[in-house]
Formats: sequence, structure tokens, C-alpha cells
Amino acid sequence: MDLYCESLTGYKRLRTREVQIGDLLLGNPNGHQGHPIRVQTMTTTDTMDTLATVEQSIRCIEAGSELIRITAPSKREAENLLHIKNELRRRGYKTPIVADIHFTPNAAEIAARIVEKVRVNPGNYVDKKKFEIVEYTDAQYREEIDRIYQRFVPLIKICKEYGTSMRIGTNHGSLSDRIMSRYGDTPLGMVESAMEFLRIARNESYHQVVLSMKSSNPQVMVHAYRLLVKTMFEEFGECYPLHLGVTEAGDGLDGRIKSAVGIGTLLEDGLGDTIRVSLTEDPEFEIPVCKNLVGRYEDDCRGKRENILPIRRMSYDPFNYQRRQTLEVQNIGAKHVPVVIADLSQVEKITPGNLQDIGYSYDAPAGKWAIADAAADYIFTGDKTIDFQLPGALRPILSAATWRNINDKEKYYPAHEISEFTQPSCSKSQIANFVLVDVGEAYANMEDFNRCLDYVRNDPTVVLCLRSSVTNAMQSIRRMYVELLDRGIKNPVINIIDSGWGSQDEQLIQHATEAGALFLEGLGDGLWLREVEGDENSPSFNRDGTSTPADVINKSGIRLVNGVAFGILQATRTRISKTEYISCPSCGRTLFDLQETTARIRAVTNHLKGVKIAIMGCIVNGPGEMADADFGYVGSGPGKITLYRGKEIIKRNVNSDVAVQELIDLLKENNAWVEP
Repeated sequence: MDLYCESLTGYKRLRTREVQIGDLLLGNPNGHQGHPIRVQTMTTTDTMDTLATVEQSIRCIEAGSELIRITAPSKREAENLLHIKNELRRRGYKTPIVADIHFTPNAAEIAARIVEKVRVNPGNYVDKKKFEIVEYTDAQYREEIDRIYQRFVPLIKICKEYGTSMRIGTNHGSLSDRIMSRYGDTPLGMVESAMEFLRIARNESYHQVVLSMKSSNPQVMVHAYRLLVKTMFEEFGECYPLHLGVTEAGDGLDGRIKSAVGIGTLLEDGLGDTIRVSLTEDPEFEIPVCKNLVGRYEDDCRGKRENILPIRRMSYDPFNYQRRQTLEVQNIGAKHVPVVIADLSQVEKITPGNLQDIGYSYDAPAGKWAIADAAADYIFTGDKTIDFQLPGALRPILSAATWRNINDKEKYYPAHEISEFTQPSCSKSQIANFVLVDVGEAYANMEDFNRCLDYVRNDPTVVLCLRSSVTNAMQSIRRMYVELLDRGIKNPVINIIDSGWGSQDEQLIQHATEAGALFLEGLGDGLWLREVEGDENSPSFNRDGTSTPADVINKSGIRLVNGVAFGILQATRTRISKTEYISCPSCGRTLFDLQETTARIRAVTNHLKGVKIAIMGCIVNGPGEMADADFGYVGSGPGKITLYRGKEIIKRNVNSDVAVQELIDLLKENNAWVEP
């Protein structure tokens, strides 16, 4: 195994143990495709409302969910799972049910006798979280493990007796005080939290276990899953199935991008046996996103791989983020945030109106351009020159053939194919040259490519633009980065991602997966998304025509792609251009209308660039699971809200009808507010 996966250059599913969940089989025991990557969701109804939970479960099942998770926060809800299960079975639905347990071992022990799977969170199943740092001696720490053993083994024995499977689900924001004291708020702490429970299960010869490492930060999430795989393999010589998810991803376009960045990055490397996309929307709307993610890997459609040179040695640490060090070319590379290149080459005639789609609006009476936070830095115009004054912050790129024949060569930068750029007769810019490299073609003729790389090596005007025409595009581009690192080539690089399939939804998934995977590795100084026309009649984000974001369908393709580009950089934490919302997907514990409240908070705070606001339905998803949020809005009782600054409670039991204004006041008190 290569560090954390079966192959770093070609798609191959990680070999994992087989787990049976009712009649459903999960995992990849034969080391090839194994069982399909299963999709699942979680109900948002009150678990005590049997009929509502059954009806919502049926909607999710008919949308394609292969497992249904239902919250069971207390013994009462756990017992009612029997009525829900019986009604579903009476109606002919055999889909396995998963009980979601927090804090209450007694509820887990009841549920394990009823449903096919239970989920426990090692951060709060036995341990408590008071945000206290406690120094443990090794002997004291072993005593704590013994205490967990005594409390966890009864559940294991019930699961073995009833044939119930289990997910050990670590959440980044709900690590116990004990884990935090020893390992800190780190991926290592997340892994060790799960491994403590997994070791106990193995000691009891119980192997019907699935694991997850969820975080609202895709960077943390990806590193934790990779480290978990490495740890399991080194300790046990085998791996258990993985449930993938970005927790509290949010809603609309941002929620889909963040989920695709985190889940897609891991799927690209063959990790993942089941996925859940956590959106602050009705749960049935999560399923199409799940299907688009796993659809890239079904029926071994990624198995026909072009021959990519193997990576003999990783030139960077895949378990810790560090951006590749590069030269500075204009505002690209070095310490600059990644730039965004908007592709307008397919526009028949470029006008000032087109620039509105990429963040620029012109005030004619004032003679000024207004620039949005999510405004593209460059435009690629193909063979078209611009006949109006551009905003000073926007820089145009022309095809090299057209650039050679214009007079004002300082206004535009040329985009060369690498084979042309290395010719002695090539006319070059003295300021910046964008050199396009198809890495798939490059690997087909390495002798020519080696000569080309030597030619551009550390040229202070060269920005490399990497794309790939091969099936395993992300892996082949990553392989090229390793080549650049090994050769000491420090030219900045733009990642070009071509969407080559399906609807707008599917193109979104492809862009976010392939670009996100590279930026999470610290690989990339800019992003250039190139859109292939999809089926305009296919649904796009709003499955029922009303769910958020209500305005996405009406946006032009250019505007949408520009928004996706900035969304990817935001999700990978490489360029912050807007407010970030850490919003839980709602469940039966939720104490207010989460979708409506999220929309209200977003409406009044979406101009606060860089501020992270968590919106949590209840205390279970409160101070812990909102992880690294700056401010929190958490349900604490019917009609009551608790407001947080970081993990510190600022105001308790605020009436929900004034809580949004109280949140604004809190932002103002902490100098986080600016007038819109």
C-alpha cells in the first residue's frame, strides 16, 4: 500500500473488511471493486413522531438512500425505533436503519437490539467534554482506557448477539477533553479517539465495524482519514470500511462544493465504502449529490487507466498541509493567494456586461468599476481582444498566436502550448507567459517533455498551466507536481480542470473533486475551470425548484463557474472570499427550523468576508462539533438559543425571535461586523 491508499497514480479501491448491515454488504474485501460505494442520509424529523419519520425515510429510500440514520438521543427515542422499523417493514421497505447515539450508552444498548447498525461517537459516548485540559500520567491514562472498556464492552456483546453492526464515528469538534489533553485538536487526536474503541472491539473479536473521521474543515478531514488508514494497516495489517463525510457542510452551492472537495478527494484515492453528504436541506436532496460523487467510480468506470509513471517517493507530506514553494510571477505564486482565471474564450463578443458574471460591475456615471470579493484575477479571451477599458485589477490572457500579432503586448499576456514555447522562433512576453501543459500527452513522450521542462525551469516569466486529457486526471497532475518538486522547478502552477461529463451538477462535482484534491495537497497557485456544455434540461442544485440556493439556476454558466472556483478555494481554506457557514444538516434533535434560520442569518451576514459562523440545531452539535467557528448560534431548548464566541458561551437562553439581532450585536461587540 502506498502510504494511505492502494495507488497514488491510478484509481484502485482500498481493500477493506466486509461488514454486513442487515441484508446490505459493505466494504471491499477482494481488493478490486468489491461492494458498491453505498449512499446514505439521516432523517430530520422528531424520532418520536413515528409516521413523519417513516414518511421521510421512504422519500429518502425512493431517492436512492441505501441506509437510513435516525437520531436516538435517549432511551425513549431508542425504544421508538422499533415502531419506526416495524412500520417501514410493513410497507415493504427493508432498508437498514442506523441509530445515531450521543452521550447515552443505555440508548445504544436498546437500539442495538432493534436496528441493524448503531453509530457511537467516541468523543462523548463515555467521556465528557467540558473544555478542560487535564494532565494524565501514563498510568492514569490507562485507567481511563479501562473505564472505556468496561462501559463499551456491553454494547459490543449485544451487537454480537443480535448481529448488529457499528460505526465508530469521530468528529473533529467533539474530541473528548482526555484526547484533547494528550493529542490536541489534531487529525492524530481524531484517529486515536477511534482507535481506542476499535482496539476494544477487536479484543472482543467483534469486526462488524465501520469508521469515520468527520470535520467541517475538509483539510482536517482528509488528513484524518489518511492517517487512520495508515494507522490501521500498520497496527492490524488490514483496514475496516470507511464512512466518508464532511460534517456541517452547509446548504446550496457551498455545501455541495465543500462536500465534493472533502469526500471527492478521498474517493479519488480509492478510499471510502459509504458516503453521506450533510446538507442543511431536506435529506432526500442529499442523495443526488451522493450519487454524482460515487457515479465517477461505479462499474469500474475509472479502471481503464492510462499508464502514469508511479510515484517512487512522495516529495511532500500528505498528512500535513504545506503549500508548495514557488517563484513569484506578477501576483501569482510565492505568498500570493491562488488566483482565478475566468474563461471567456467561448463568448462571441466580450462586453462590460460579461464582467459582471466574474465579479466586476461598471458604474457609467461615476466612470468606476466596483470589484467584488469573488472577482476573477485574469480572463482568458482566446483569440479575441478587448475594445473597452478593463478594470485595473483584471488582466487578460490571449492565445499566443493572436498575441504575436497585436501591437499592445504589455496589455495582454500570451498563453503558449509548451511545445511552441520551447521553439527558438517563439515570441515571448517579457512580463508573464502562461505555458500550457497537457500532462497526459507529456507522459507519452517523456524525452521531449524532459527537454521542455529543462527549458522553462525557473524562468521568472513562466507560469505553468497543468491540465490532463487522461481519465485519471487528478492523479496525473499530482504526479507532475512530484516531478516538479523532485527537479527543483519552482515556477508557479495554475490548475486547469476541464469538466467533461454530464449536467451542471456533475460538472460541479468534477471541478470540486479534482481541483479540491490538488489544493488540499498544497499544490496550486491558481485555478482555471473550463466548462463543457452539459444537458441544459438536467436539474441543477434545486431538486424541488424551491430549496436553496434559489438564484443558482438563473445564473449564467460563466457566473456559476466563477462562483464554483472561489467556492473551491474557500472550501480548501486557500483563499477566503466570503463568510463561511458551518451549518448542521438537522435531525430529530433540532430545536428550531434550521433551514429557515440559516437563510435568515445568511441574509444579514453574507458580506462578512472571512468570518466563520456556526448554526447548530441543538447542544449535541453545539460547542464541540462547530469546531473552529468564530461565532455560534446553537439551539438550547424549544424557542431558546445560546450564542457562542468560539467555544465560550456569551449569552444563554436567548428568545429565538430576537436571537439573530443578538448575534449581530455580538459580532459588533467583537469588531467582526461591517455595514453591508
